[in-house]
Amino acid sequence: MNKTMTATKGAFPGVRHDHGDCVAGALRAAEELCAQRGARLTKLRRRVFELVWSSHAPVGAYDLLRRLARERDGAAPPTVYRALDFLRGHGLIHRIESLNAFVGCCAPGLAHAGQFLICSACGTAAEIDDPRLDAAIEKRAKALGFAIQRKTIEVEGLCPPCQARRS
Repeated sequence: MNKTMTATKGAFPGVRHDHGDCVAGALRAAEELCAQRGARLTKLRRRVFELVWSSHAPVGAYDLLRRLARERDGAAPPTVYRALDFLRGHGLIHRIESLNAFVGCCAPGLAHAGQFLICSACGTAAEIDDPRLDAAIEKRAKALGFAIQRKTIEVEGLCPPCQARRS
C-alpha cells in the first residue's frame, strides 16, 4: 500500500490485530476530535461508538438498539439514530449504503469519501481511502456534466481468510 492509500489495519479476520488497541485508539481519536470541535461525546454517543467499533463488521441501527436495551432502560430508535447522526456528522463512522449499516471510520476528522471492501462471506468491511479513485470519479463526472452529491464506493468480495476456507 502506498502513501496515497490507507486501509483499516486488521479489518479482516485472521490478520494480526489487537482489536482492543484498535477500539481504544478509535475512541481516543473520537474524544480528541470532539474536544477540538467543542462537541459533546455523551455517554450514549460514546457507547454507540464503542458498539459500532466492537468489530469491523458493519452493524445496523436495530442491532445497536438491541445491544443498548440490554444495558439501559429507555433505549429507543430515536436515541440510537440521533447518536448515529452525531457520529456520522463528525466523521467518526460511515454508513455502508448497501447494507444499511455502520462501521467506524479509520481516518476521523479528515475529509474523504467512503471506499469499502466488504466480505460477502463473513461480513467484515475494510475502509480504504485512495484519493486517486476520488479524482478519477470526479474527473469523469465533470466531463459528463454530472454534479456529485455523495460518493460511496462499495466493493464486495472475499477477504483472505474466507478465500482460504473456500480453497
